[in-house]
Amino acid sequence: MKTSLGTILVIGLAGLQLMAVLLIISTSYVTSERALIGHARDLLSDVGTNTIEHSKGFLQPAHGAAELAANLAQNDVVASDNPQLLEQLFFQQLQLSPQFSGIFYGNRAGEFVYVMRSDDAGPYRSKFVSFDGDVRDTQLIWRDEEFSVVSRRSDPTDTYDPRTRPWYLRAEADQNTIWTDPYIFYSSQQPGITLASPVFGSDGTINGVMGVDIEISDISDFLSMLRVGSTGKALIIHRNGDVIAHPDQQFIRTPGPDGTLRFAKIWELEDPIARSAFSPLYREGALFTPQEMSSQFTHDGETYVSVVKPIISRELPWTIAVYAPENDFTAVIKRNRLNNIWIAIAVSAITALIGLLMANYIYRPVRAFAVRSALISQGELDPSEPLPKTYKELERANATLMQQIAARKQTEFEYGQTFDMASRPIAHLAPETGAVLRANPKFCELTGYTPQELSELCLADIALDGPAETFAHLDAAQSDTPPANQEMRLIRKGGRRLWVKFNAFMVRDEGGKALYAVAMVDDITGAIAKERQIQQLSRELSHFSRGHMMGQLASGLAHELNQPLAAIAQNADAARLAAERAGEADAELRTILQEIEEQSLRAGDIIRALRSFVKKDTAERTVFDFPELIEQARRLVLPEATEAEVDVRIEVEGQTEVYGNRTQIAQVIVNLLRNAVEALGGVDQEARRVVVRAARDGDKVHVSVTDNGPGIAPGLTLFSEFETTKPDGMGLGLSICRSIVAANGGRLWHDASHADGARFCFVLPASRAGSAARGSRAA
Repeated sequence: MKTSLGTILVIGLAGLQLMAVLLIISTSYVTSERALIGHARDLLSDVGTNTIEHSKGFLQPAHGAAELAANLAQNDVVASDNPQLLEQLFFQQLQLSPQFSGIFYGNRAGEFVYVMRSDDAGPYRSKFVSFDGDVRDTQLIWRDEEFSVVSRRSDPTDTYDPRTRPWYLRAEADQNTIWTDPYIFYSSQQPGITLASPVFGSDGTINGVMGVDIEISDISDFLSMLRVGSTGKALIIHRNGDVIAHPDQQFIRTPGPDGTLRFAKIWELEDPIARSAFSPLYREGALFTPQEMSSQFTHDGETYVSVVKPIISRELPWTIAVYAPENDFTAVIKRNRLNNIWIAIAVSAITALIGLLMANYIYRPVRAFAVRSALISQGELDPSEPLPKTYKELERANATLMQQIAARKQTEFEYGQTFDMASRPIAHLAPETGAVLRANPKFCELTGYTPQELSELCLADIALDGPAETFAHLDAAQSDTPPANQEMRLIRKGGRRLWVKFNAFMVRDEGGKALYAVAMVDDITGAIAKERQIQQLSRELSHFSRGHMMGQLASGLAHELNQPLAAIAQNADAARLAAERAGEADAELRTILQEIEEQSLRAGDIIRALRSFVKKDTAERTVFDFPELIEQARRLVLPEATEAEVDVRIEVEGQTEVYGNRTQIAQVIVNLLRNAVEALGGVDQEARRVVVRAARDGDKVHVSVTDNGPGIAPGLTLFSEFETTKPDGMGLGLSICRSIVAANGGRLWHDASHADGARFCFVLPASRAGSAARGSRAA
């Protein structure tokens, strides 16, 4: 669709201003947004740094207390083998450090002293594990704030051994102060961590391990008090994926396989935003980096800013992860941007209204010139009439237009004369549909239609084949592509069909757009008929030559083979008689000699019948047993069928005697069986089967030969001479079979309704004598 000049002026004036304002607003917004997002990342980084420092400060007293207690015991300031003195030291440390959950000492003999906070009989509970020889004794003592005993009892069921605990094993192996991985304390069900320090003897060996249990739930309380934007949060993630601190402490505890509580993994966390932000980074191995990492992510359609700090230390492989919604920092400038856009739209609307008035004034002469040009082009206005007052540029354009109109009319007149007076049928066709746009008198004479009737038709209406391919070729072709040339059939008005030679080329404008196709048609019906007559004559001559050659071949074969076959039959008969007289030959030998005699005589009959058929002599017809003939034909092709792994079966029902030439009918059955066996021989399938069925229907015997092979290829003309699919075939087998069946008063055809393989059927006259029915046989 073309756009008017007035529309362009209005859109140009208003649009340019709107674009300029939006460009300024967008630039300012992007700059401000980047600055605020950078500031947000700095804030998140500061939150992470504060969390790291708080965590270090929270855990540092435990490090000092454990090493102090270990040094006191190591230097014999406090005897490590005196449980009462250790209990007093541990009690004082718990009172001084509220973040401590418990302090303990275990030696290499398995003895254990542990002082912890308690909610039972007293605020503090001491546990002593000692040995008197092989006798184990576990004492539990509860004390108040004044170190006075509140309750005491023994626990004979206790089996705790400090030497098997992870903190003891690691401290003993590293021979240095170690931090365990955070875990959920069994007694308090609170998150905590254990610091353990080895106590060395004077000989340098480890006498035991001093340790401190610290509840780290206060770190989660600290995170809950942090203000990260409006709704942002910070959390601490261990290297193994455990979330050990979160503003909402209930999120970090989850039941383990053994029923005890454990830390939730980052991908199990019930905080969906934190899970969406940091779980992918953990799986990719990018969560624990030596440098601070900031990023943006989207969750439920909202954009968030996140910062991941490097791990705190080798002893504390924790990372601080912080996230906050981007809108917490950019919501104000987004609202400001929206307000500015509405202001820009209002300004543009006012500008568009002013532009419309200006455009109407500027466009008025142009519109008048366009209307005048259209009237001149339609012949409704004389070009010589004076042009209304307008711009100088339009006056020059009008003069050029008048010259082009005059030249075009002259060219159209000359072309019209040439088109109408051409001696060949010519038509103009629409490029998309093939509709007849224009046709000269010769084209009308060829098709029998009037110009008015042709204007309502397209090429597909009068062509039997070819128009779709022709126009696909022409539409894809460029201006330098050769024209389309082909032969096709046309239907004249009245139904008569013509063979024509169709030549067409596409006419295009300067931009390559197809305007119309010029089609030139020549009637070649007579030439096609003459060519077909010549081809038919050639086929008949070739057939006559082959028939003559086959006659000579048959005569030669009869002459050359009759004597050897007679000798074979006589010798076989003589051998059989000699064997019977001798009385020593078994029944199998006599049967073999009998079959040799029968088959040699049958071979002579076949040769004589072939010679008689080629000479078109009238063959002798007799009444013969049809199942016996089918069985003999099956035995002839049995070696080929066995080699091709084909099972040949016979099924005969009803009257089985047929009136005809026995040898010729045998040729038909053998040929059909061999065709079926050869077709199955080239198929890769397990079950290969050929079934010969015969049944009487009135005075006819219906016979079918069915195989489960590939069937008949589409497009193959059956029963035509010299038509074959075999590389070494002559194309005469089915044609001769059809002629033989017809000569014996029957008919041979291909049953196209049979889908699984191929089926050939023929009928033969049944003998009038006898009505005995035979059951189904299979071989």
